[in-house]
Order: sequence, then C-alpha cells, then structure tokens
Amino acid sequence: MVNELLYYIPAGQYGKEGVLALLEQHPEIKFVSLVGVDLAGNDTDEKIPIAMFFDDYESFFEGRAVQTDGSSVVLTGIATLNNARVDIWGDPSVNWFIDYNYENIDPATGLPTGTLRIPAFLMHNERYVDSRSILKETLDFVKAEVMALLKNNKVKGMEHVNVDDIADLVFTTATELEFWVKTPSKVVSTKELSTSQKLQEQYWQRTHGTVRTAMEQAVEMLEAYGLNAEMGHKEVGGVKGKIDDEGHMDHVLEQLEIDWKYTGNPLQTADNELQARIIVREVFRENGLDVTFQAKPIIGVAGSGEHTHFGLMAKMKNGKMVNLFSPEDMKKAFLSPLGIGAIMGLLKNYEVINPFISSTTDSLNRLKPGFEAPICIVTSLGNQPDEPSRNRTILCGLIRDIGNPMATRFELRSPNPYTNTYTAIALIYSAVLDGLRYVITSGKTPDELLAELSKNPEDPADYLETGRAYRSEKNVFEDYTEEERNSRYGMPPATVWENILGFKNNPAKVEALVNGGAFAKDLMESFIAGILNRWKLELINRLIPANINTIRAMKPIHDDDGLDISRWEAINEMRYYLAKDTGSNTSLFTRIGHAIAEGDYDTASKLQMEMNEKMLDLEAKYAEYTRNVL
Repeated sequence: MVNELLYYIPAGQYGKEGVLALLEQHPEIKFVSLVGVDLAGNDTDEKIPIAMFFDDYESFFEGRAVQTDGSSVVLTGIATLNNARVDIWGDPSVNWFIDYNYENIDPATGLPTGTLRIPAFLMHNERYVDSRSILKETLDFVKAEVMALLKNNKVKGMEHVNVDDIADLVFTTATELEFWVKTPSKVVSTKELSTSQKLQEQYWQRTHGTVRTAMEQAVEMLEAYGLNAEMGHKEVGGVKGKIDDEGHMDHVLEQLEIDWKYTGNPLQTADNELQARIIVREVFRENGLDVTFQAKPIIGVAGSGEHTHFGLMAKMKNGKMVNLFSPEDMKKAFLSPLGIGAIMGLLKNYEVINPFISSTTDSLNRLKPGFEAPICIVTSLGNQPDEPSRNRTILCGLIRDIGNPMATRFELRSPNPYTNTYTAIALIYSAVLDGLRYVITSGKTPDELLAELSKNPEDPADYLETGRAYRSEKNVFEDYTEEERNSRYGMPPATVWENILGFKNNPAKVEALVNGGAFAKDLMESFIAGILNRWKLELINRLIPANINTIRAMKPIHDDDGLDISRWEAINEMRYYLAKDTGSNTSLFTRIGHAIAEGDYDTASKLQMEMNEKMLDLEAKYAEYTRNVL
C-alpha cells in the first residue's frame, strides 16, 4: 500500500496542469483542505470535494474558495462577531501533504481516503493576519534589511565573505519533537516515574512491543512525507511496560523523541512540524497508544521540549553556501561577528519573546530549575574555540563542529511541542536582526563584541543591559544560588501573567521587534490578548476543578492512632483553606475566581503560585499519611 499512495506534492515541482494530472492518477484523494494557522497555532481543516479543486483551481490561491468565521479562531481583537469574515489563500511555495484516513477505505481503489492539505494564509479586511503570513513577511523584511546593512557597512571580522557576491540569504531552521505515549486508561504513579528517571533507566534505551512498532512506523512515515527523518529514541521519562496475560504490552508510559532534517525555508520547517505531530499521533493511535504533546503532562517528572535550531547562510552567486555565523578560523574564534550579534539580539529581547514561546501554564510548568529546564536568559559558547559547549543549563546554546563550518547554529531550548513555531521563528529572527543592526553599524572588532557578550552584570555596555550577564560556562543551577541567578539573568516568570508583563513592561524591546510592520504591533497584542484569555479560562475551568477533584479524593482511612489523626487534621485544614468557603473563610480557589473576575491579574497570579505550592505540599502530606496506615 505504501508504494501506491501519494504522500506529498513537492513545492515548485509541478504547475497547475502537473498537479491536476498527478491527482487524476490518485482517485483515492477525494478532498482538499486549506490549512491556515491562527495566532494560537491552531490549524484549520475542511473537507472540500476534489472536484471543486479541478473545476476552479485558481480560486484556492485567490481567497475565493474558502471563507471562515474569524471570530471562531484565535485572532483576538482582530476578527470580531460584527467583522468576522476571513478568506483562506492557498500557499503554492511549500510542500502539500496528503492526509489519509485509514478507517475509511475507498471501495473503488481499496486504498484509504485521502485529503490534500494545502498550507494557507488567512486574510481579514484585505490584510494577512495569520501565523504563517507573519513568518513569511518577517523573513522577507529581515532578509532585505540584512542585505542592505551588509552592502552599506564593512564589518570587521567578516572579510572572508565578499558581500558583493551574495545572491541570497537562507534562514536554516529545524525543530524536534518530544512526546509521551501511554496505554489508555492505565495509571502509573508519579513516584514510580520519578524513581525511574533518577535511576536513568529510560534514556536511549531499547524500545519494546507496540512502542517499538509505532516508533518504527512513525519514522518510516515521516520519511514517506519527505521530512527526512533522522532518528527516533527514548527520552528520559517513563517506566518499563508490563505484559498482560495475552502477551501484549500493557501499562505503557514512555517519553520519546523523533528528529528530522532542517530546511532552508522556515515556513516549510513549521509546516513539517505540524505534519509530524499529525503523523505521530495517528500512528501511535493506530497501535492503541495515546499521545500527548503537553510540555509538562506529569508534575514532578521531566517535561517535553521542542528545541528550535536557527542559523543564517549566504548563497553566493557561484552557488556556494557560506555560514554567516561561522568565523573564518573555527579554531580561533567561537563565532563570526554576525553570530555574536544574533545571540546578543535574542538574549537582549527575550523578555518580550518569552510569552510567544511559553504561552500557557503547562509550558511554564516545564520551566523549573532542574531537568535541564532553560529558565535563565543566558548562553554558552564553550571554554575555548576548539572546545564546543556542552552546557545544557542555558537558554540558547551554540552548536558547532570544528571541522564543519556549515553546522554552526544556535539551539533555543525553551520551546515545547505546542509552541507556535511560526510566530516563534518570526520573533527569533526579528531579535537576530536587532542584534545584527548593532554589530554591523558599531564598527567594533570581534574581540570587542565577544567581550560585551561575556560581560559581568556590573559592566556597562553599548547594546546589552547594565546589571545583567548573558554568558555562562558554568552550571547555572549548581554554581549559583536562586538569588544569584535572578540577579544575573533576570527573574523567570512563574505564571502566564508574569510572562505577559515581560511584554507589557518592555515597550522599547517590543518596538525593536516590530521591524517596520513585518510582525505588526497589533498582531503581537492580539497574540498577548489571546494567551491572557486562555490563562484565565484554564485557571478557572480546568486547573481549579482538577485540584478540587484531587482534594475530594482525599479521605480519612485511619483508625484511632494519634499520629495518623494529627496528620489527617493537618491535611483537612489545608483542604478547607484551599477549597471550602465558610462563614468566616473565603477559600483560596474562590479568591482566585474573584481576582480574575475583577481583572486583578497581579493578585490572581500570586494566588495561583500559592495554590500550586499548597497543592504540592498537600499531596506530599497525603502520601505520607496513607503510607503510614496499615
């Protein structure tokens, strides 16, 4: 069956007639869907009969084939109930994927029914307002700005690149996917998971049974869809599965990772990631396993990240590619001046970028000290240029191979599988541009730029901020106290509201990233309004009810033992403080609801942090209590 199916149509390989001729050879492809992506990263999906695509091909790329109600997608403050129409425009510049329904077999061909998914843009009031268009327009703007800067300025340390010979700039990007898989309806204790993690029983271990089968099938399927899969392996989280009486794997709960090759088109990178999530979820579901891409599905156990790699290449007129982040001599310098400028721009502006990377309570639950969580705005380059950095405690690391200048890039470690990769990459390169503007126009030598990046907090600087450090080759969790970390690298946000304040309290940095309208300020503010609304709804309608269920499940199980009685009384007092309103006490949960209703988000944020701490304490106390009851 695999050889009979068409999995994707490569960008630029077929014109209209070629595409239609190809589809005529595959009558199992019965539907078309235009895939726009709103500001929350949600992708649209429709089922349009393929005959309409044959009848009016051009309409799918002119915004005439599909319109949707924009008030029902996340375009907060842009598409409203009285101005809701959004037109969907197909994008011919990227790969188109075919999504197969293996549960709906076409009787004529005996093959699964397919839907041609065409990535698309969303237009509202004659203006593109979606995540894909934000990325495309940002890259176009950054490319034009960098080319102009390089042509009008001589950069010390970049003499090995003849600017006049540059034909184009190429943005190299890649993502990877971590996720948890489990047997539906089976429960594994957090303690068991935590113990397995501390004993390092899972990382890169051999997979077994249905997990192995699904992993192999997923990697093969990524290859079939043209994603150039590189590997799949077990991650740090999970426990060993059990075998039931019929010899099948049961009680599966494992953390996995799948990687695929980078691209030179960030739009394709983000589209590939979206397709990879679909493939992974469907393949594992067909094998009887649930998949979650949550950043922190289990508190107290390693979460799932989605490290995002970014670089910058110059395509020369003779066809040769030059990595603009690599120095002329890889053994004598860590980075070129442009590479230093790129990381400086990202780190300086990260408080504004952070809400777009970690936009939910779930994502911030992952960003805690330990488990290699990137909570500090800091980079690592390595102790010496001939010694690559291996520091996993930093936010954004330098990836380099001394013998391969083309491999030089940065790895941003804070994104998670539900980060909106389109807007994240747009802001990454907007920040890179801000740093490049400084470096290219400063006239500074590479050594002077490296000294600024490596400065101590008290050192003044022309671009980076006094009072902050930006580089560390140390373990930032073990070699600094929490107070020292916060002083050197800034206070990490604990809630979505605190993260939003990073955007609201840094208007100059917001303006630096707006970049002449490529990622317009009103679209940024729409994104922020959307995540604020989601935070409020999740806090009131998901997090608090989940905590109430946990509290209600805590019952007294002791007899007449003094210690057990005193422990239960302490537990019950906490239960009442958190969840029970009385004549003399308003519960913490109710106070959170009141603060949200009144728009007092500072108070709601502080109460949420208190709730999180008390719930952890309560669960620990209840576990201690139950262990002592025989």
